[in-house]
Amino acid sequence: MKHYPTAISLSSRAQSKGITPSSIFLSILINSYCHLGHMYFAFSTLGKILKMGHQPDIITLTTLMKGLCINRMVREALDFHDDLIARGFLFDEVSYGTLINGICKTGKSRAAIELLRNIERQGIKPNIVIYSTIIDGLCKDGLVTEARDLCSEMIGRGIPPNIVTYNTLIHGFCSIGHWKEAYELLCEMFRKDINPDVYTWSILVDAFCKEGKITEAEAVFALMLKYDNKPDVVSFSALMDGHFLRNNVDASREVFNKMIRSGLAPNVTSYSILIDGYCKNKMVGEAMDTYKEMLRRNLIPNTVTYNSLIDGLCKSGRISQAQDFIYEMHDRGQFPDKITYSILLDALCKRQQLDEATTLFRKIVYHGIQPDVYTYTILIDGLCKGGRLSNARQVFQQLLIKGYPLDVRSYTSMINGLCKEGLFNEAMTLLYKMEENGCLPNLVTIETIFRSLLEKKENGKAKKFLLEMTDKGLFKK
Repeated sequence: MKHYPTAISLSSRAQSKGITPSSIFLSILINSYCHLGHMYFAFSTLGKILKMGHQPDIITLTTLMKGLCINRMVREALDFHDDLIARGFLFDEVSYGTLINGICKTGKSRAAIELLRNIERQGIKPNIVIYSTIIDGLCKDGLVTEARDLCSEMIGRGIPPNIVTYNTLIHGFCSIGHWKEAYELLCEMFRKDINPDVYTWSILVDAFCKEGKITEAEAVFALMLKYDNKPDVVSFSALMDGHFLRNNVDASREVFNKMIRSGLAPNVTSYSILIDGYCKNKMVGEAMDTYKEMLRRNLIPNTVTYNSLIDGLCKSGRISQAQDFIYEMHDRGQFPDKITYSILLDALCKRQQLDEATTLFRKIVYHGIQPDVYTYTILIDGLCKGGRLSNARQVFQQLLIKGYPLDVRSYTSMINGLCKEGLFNEAMTLLYKMEENGCLPNLVTIETIFRSLLEKKENGKAKKFLLEMTDKGLFKK
């Protein structure tokens, strides 16, 4: 039941009454400590097993390795494994499956392949779970072709892929826009009498929608129905999102209504997609109505929902109402994140409410939220456009000193502020500094300086600047 604190409490009571724990008892205790992140106590319990003269079995040792992995201590898990192997312990495919899963979740799928080769040399035959885990890791790391090759190797070793393997590969190829390979995998499933499930179809619907291929997404949706796979909330939500990406609000709402008519209860994600779509299409009234409908269904909005609403309200000039939603988020236990505050900060800067923007920025830092380059750029841009160049320059210099990886937008905002004040020499110095730091100017940066020079009747400097940028190849595609 995953009531780990209660299990630990009962263990303490049992031992206080003089009950001698068995090795199974202590293994259960180790599992509880691992799930609570108390690895020190988990290893102390292993020490107790050894002191009692018991030999820990493979289940206990695998539990400890799993505990290290789920607590992001994969390096320690590998060291623990190596130490046990040196002591003569032997692990099975379940143990290695646990270790490989931990490695893949850290984004080191190639290291997982090395471990796979190692266990093969030990004479342990990897199972479908181990192969599927590594294939999933490779796909998530963008190494989809390597994942497909590993699948072929698995088939060559007499281990047929299952629906999980195919879904992983199809998702991987769809995520990089390789539709032909995804389609071939789907056909391969049919040839091998592996019927696609609702997740398979949902992957394809979502992928087509994200590429703006709504006709293809609807065709896949129809195929899902043809093969008696009842679409779930995920499938409907993906199709809704696809229609919104093409600004087809009515079609998206119709998909939402169709989902309800089919007997499915919309979840927070469904409503969030609908609210976000309405806000992006400047239909804030409809977004607010949908939000109220969501509350009537006793669904608790998440941070994504609130961010969409706050963004919509800010862009329609209703900043005070947006701020009310931030208070509501706190009341509901949904704490604002960097995105929430960046949305509000951007709105205040664009309305030139710079004192409020500066206060909000200090509040973000006070609450322990580390602003990213995007957030800092919003503030710098707002200060420059509001005539507070000295403040903007101060913030910008702090970022340079701290070694923030500033992007082209950050530099362009600062350059624009300098140009507005006629400080072309400083603007050019910053342009060269930008290039030294490995950040190439884009057309907006160049146009900012060029336009400012023309406005100040510095036509000779403008021409010279344009020729210099052309010589550097910045106008080449």
